[in-house]
Amino acid sequence: MSQERLDDRLHLPSLSIKGFRGIKELSIERLGRVTLLAGKNSVGKTTVLDAVRVYAARGRPSVLSELLESREEISAATDENDESIEVPDFAALFYGRDASGPCISIGPKSDSDQLRIEWTALSDEQMSRFEGLHSFITVTTNDHAQALKIVFQDAERVLPLFLTPKLATDKIVYQYVQSLLKEAESPSPIPIEYHSLDPGLLNNNEIARFWDAIALTDDEDRAVQALKLILGNEVDRVAVIGDDDPRSRYREYGRRVVVKLQGQARPVPLKSLGDGVLRLFSVALAQTNSRDGFLLIDEAENGIHHSMQPDFWRMVFKTAHANNVQVIATTHSFDCVRGFAQAAVECEEVEGTLVRLERKDEEMWAVEYSERNLRAAAKQSIGIEVR
Repeated sequence: MSQERLDDRLHLPSLSIKGFRGIKELSIERLGRVTLLAGKNSVGKTTVLDAVRVYAARGRPSVLSELLESREEISAATDENDESIEVPDFAALFYGRDASGPCISIGPKSDSDQLRIEWTALSDEQMSRFEGLHSFITVTTNDHAQALKIVFQDAERVLPLFLTPKLATDKIVYQYVQSLLKEAESPSPIPIEYHSLDPGLLNNNEIARFWDAIALTDDEDRAVQALKLILGNEVDRVAVIGDDDPRSRYREYGRRVVVKLQGQARPVPLKSLGDGVLRLFSVALAQTNSRDGFLLIDEAENGIHHSMQPDFWRMVFKTAHANNVQVIATTHSFDCVRGFAQAAVECEEVEGTLVRLERKDEEMWAVEYSERNLRAAAKQSIGIEVR
C-alpha cells in the first residue's frame, strides 16, 4: 500500500451539527466512504453539505463569507464616512439568525474534534491592535467591537466584524487579523481538501482548472472513463484547448474541453454532447481533485438519466476508494437511491451509507437504512421515502 493510502480513515465517521443556519440540532450516527442524504425539499440537505464544507475549511473566514454571499446573505453597514456598504451577514450563520444564542458546533460526535463558532466582543486591547490599518480596511459602525470566535482543537481565531476590505476579498483582512490578534497567533489548523458541486453545471474555467491538476496522470484516465459510461468506446481522447488571450476571436469562450470521437475527423466540444455527459465528467474531475478529502454533491441525480444511475454510482464508489475521498451527496430521487443501493451492494469493499433526513418544526433527525434495506432497494423499490 502506498504512503498516500496509509491513513484512509474517514474525516467524518459521524456527524453532529448544532446551531448552524436552519439546523438547531442534528446527529447522524454513521457516515460511510460514500453517503447519500435523501429527503424532501427544504428539509435541510444542502445545509448539511454547507456545514461539512465549513468543517473541512476549519471555519476559515473566507469560506464563511463565500457561503453567505452565495446565499445572498448580505447586510448593509455604514463606513467611517457614513457611506452605505454591503457586508456578509454573519448572524445568518446561526440558527434563527440569532448570534446571541448557542454557539455553532460541527464535527464528529467526539467533542475533541468539534469546530465551534460563537459571537464575542473585542477588548479595548484587541481594538487598539488595528491602528494603522485604515489604508487597507473600512471600519463599519454597525458591528463595532463585535467578532466571531472560531475554535478548533487547540487553535482559536477571532474575526472582527467591523472590518471590510478596501483592496480585495476578506482574505486580506484575515491575514492582518492573524498577525495582530493574540488569539490568531497559535498555528491555524490545516483545512481538509474539499470540492463542492451544486445542482448546476461547471463552467469552462472550472473544468479546465480541474483538468490541469490531473493531466497525464491515472486520474485523467478515470475522468475519461466517466465519459465512456454514456458515449461508450467512441471516446478516443480528451483535451483542453483555447486560452484567455484578448486577441483571440474565441476569447469569450476561454479554455474549453473537446472530445475526439472515433470516426470523427475533428474533435467536438464537450458541451455539445449534452448536460448528462458534462455532469458525469464534472463529478469525475471534482472527485479526482479531492484526493484525501471531501467531495460534496448537491442533487446528485441532476442531468443523469435514471438508467445511468447505477453506473454513475459505481464510478463514484470506485474513485472514492482509489483516491481516499469521502463523498457526501444529496437527492430527492428514488431512481438515484436505487442506483446508489446497487453500487453499494456490488462494491463491498467501499462502505456506502443511505440516510433519510426528516424534520418537524424545529426538530430534525436522521434515519439510517441498514445493509438489508440497501440490498432490497437494489433489487426493487421497497418504499424508501425520499420526498
